[in-house]
Amino acid sequence: MAHSEAHVVGLISDTHGLLRPGVHAALKGVELILHSGDVGGSDILDELRLIAPVKAVFGNTDPRDEPDMTEELLVAIDGIRVHVSHGNEVGSPTPAKLAERYDADVVVFGHTHRPLVSRVGKQLFVNPGAAGPQRFKLTPSVARLTIARGNATVEIVDIP
Repeated sequence: MAHSEAHVVGLISDTHGLLRPGVHAALKGVELILHSGDVGGSDILDELRLIAPVKAVFGNTDPRDEPDMTEELLVAIDGIRVHVSHGNEVGSPTPAKLAERYDADVVVFGHTHRPLVSRVGKQLFVNPGAAGPQRFKLTPSVARLTIARGNATVEIVDIP
């Protein structure tokens, strides 16, 4: 993506076949959506494409024959490297475990359904939470990643 004032990227995970209507408002205006797995079918990706272009990775419940998904992604946005995977490849994902495996500036993952924003050294770790069926008494959520002037910040957005 070209240099400009700011890039806003939507982060979503663990939809498990359900895209809540509130996702459209929460991700309005993003220029790209990164889905960190457990999508639950290509219909979810098609609906997300109504908001912005989508890149997605497989989660542990996704069939591996989905042509629009891959094991992991590395996307460069305005000089910031963003890695996306589901996280289950390190067992129960934590920022420390993911930091041992990935050296990207921003590491996006899912799997735990728990929203998290954490820094380990200079790396930013983001789990946008689960946007699909409510589990574990957690509020469904997504995240908005803003990259501007070589810095990355993130905001978790609850979905009603």
